[in-house]
Amino acid sequence: MYLVIHGPNLNLLGQREPDVYGQLSLEDVNQQLKELAEELEVEIMIEQFNGEGKIVQRIHRAWQEEIKGLLINPGAYTHYSVAIRDAIAGVDLPTVEVHLSNIYQREDFRHKSVIAPVVKGQVSGLGLDSYLLGLRALVNLES
Repeated sequence: MYLVIHGPNLNLLGQREPDVYGQLSLEDVNQQLKELAEELEVEIMIEQFNGEGKIVQRIHRAWQEEIKGLLINPGAYTHYSVAIRDAIAGVDLPTVEVHLSNIYQREDFRHKSVIAPVVKGQVSGLGLDSYLLGLRALVNLES
């Protein structure tokens, strides 16, 4: 089982800044991930949290549940959440960070990811494909 975590404000996809994040809703993204998981013959669990502490707690539980890997879009927490960074580092789960937008083409404060140093890889700027490529990569890490 692989875990997908969507961070804060991703529940507003399709409504919030569609020029940046696209027209797809979170449910659209989740449906595409489920279809890809079926194609790859893996199981995924998908969750969305707006709170930093809930994300940290979920990462801790994932380790206890023997989740095989984590696909995470930390949202705004990407740029400053040492707590999420430390949770990922602490559980030693293969993790791929994804972003719909290219964080390096946006505001200066978004150019740094505190998460990137503790994950296997990062995919950004490709919209829905960031998630799909991220899941493929995560599954390939385990093969």
